[in-house]
Amino acid sequence: MGDGAVTLFLCGDVMLGRGVDQILPHPGSPVLREGYVTDARTYVELAEAVSGPVPAPVDPVWPWGAALPLLDRSAPDARIVNLETAVTESDEFACGKAVHYRMHPANLPALTVARPDVCVLANNHVLDFGRRGLEETLASLAGTGVRAVGAGRDADEAYAPVAVSVGHGRRIVVLALGALSSGIPPDWAATTDRSGVAYVRELTSAAAEAAVQRVRRSKRPGDIVVVSVHWGSNWGYLVPREQTRFARALVDGGVDIVHGHSSHHPRPVEMYRGRLVLYGCGDFIDDYEGISGYEEYRDDLRLGYLVSVDEDTGCTTGMRMFPLQARRMRLEPAAEQDRAWLRATLDRISYGVRIGMEADGTLSLGSGG
Repeated sequence: MGDGAVTLFLCGDVMLGRGVDQILPHPGSPVLREGYVTDARTYVELAEAVSGPVPAPVDPVWPWGAALPLLDRSAPDARIVNLETAVTESDEFACGKAVHYRMHPANLPALTVARPDVCVLANNHVLDFGRRGLEETLASLAGTGVRAVGAGRDADEAYAPVAVSVGHGRRIVVLALGALSSGIPPDWAATTDRSGVAYVRELTSAAAEAAVQRVRRSKRPGDIVVVSVHWGSNWGYLVPREQTRFARALVDGGVDIVHGHSSHHPRPVEMYRGRLVLYGCGDFIDDYEGISGYEEYRDDLRLGYLVSVDEDTGCTTGMRMFPLQARRMRLEPAAEQDRAWLRATLDRISYGVRIGMEADGTLSLGSGG
């Protein structure tokens, strides 16, 4: 930490299952139960058809590609990702789900190589292989020392915030929630006697207050609070009114950063009362390369977010975003014209902020006009 600031790395969906799992050293069963694809290796073939051969098996660093040296140079104090993949060998496909994601537990080095401090699990794929699959996911992550938040063996564990020490007595407190609007089945909700996710059926003021109260029970003076929310649809830039109201209610209650995800591409950025709201970070790692449709959203372009927060006030003092592109199932630096497209798009759709570009090609946050 320097200059009185704590820096966090945030990103959207990290999906190391399905096609990505198949190119890693220990691929699990490729069997799928999708309408058109029954073998996960098909997604590798689709990527190869547009970008060229993908080697297999690849080293665990492969999916992260250029993101890892960028992270190492940036040296954030804490790293928070949304792990949207069950870590399991279970074949218990969740009924009623069109898409299922799993990675073999032996491929966890493809996650830990990025050294995440917190993996958010409150999403619509963590129970794709049932509660036995969730149990294995929780145990697998615990075995690596990575903190999980947003899912648990009962409601107390699922809804509990986790705290990460960042030195000098400072902590990052993270609470995670998964909303119905992201496609999480209602029966995935954790209860007093059933495992599941920290679930929010509706983004109401009461739900926001409940989240704030959970944080307050864990928060100490000087803590920086992040609420990570999996919400909304996959495509489009329009943010529903209930999301903005929910995010602002969280900030009004003392939350410092709202970390939103679920959309396959970045959505608007907002500064509200000096606090950062990311309405959709977009996918970070997935196997969607080569899948046609929604090209106007450029979901091949990915963003990593480096957020600086004042240690004393909790206000966001700056944000850098590094643009990347998915090619051959790994992240590469985005080309200049693609960085410019991302900058212009975020600048156009965001609220109360301007998005600039730095000399090194990163995008930056400024005050709105």
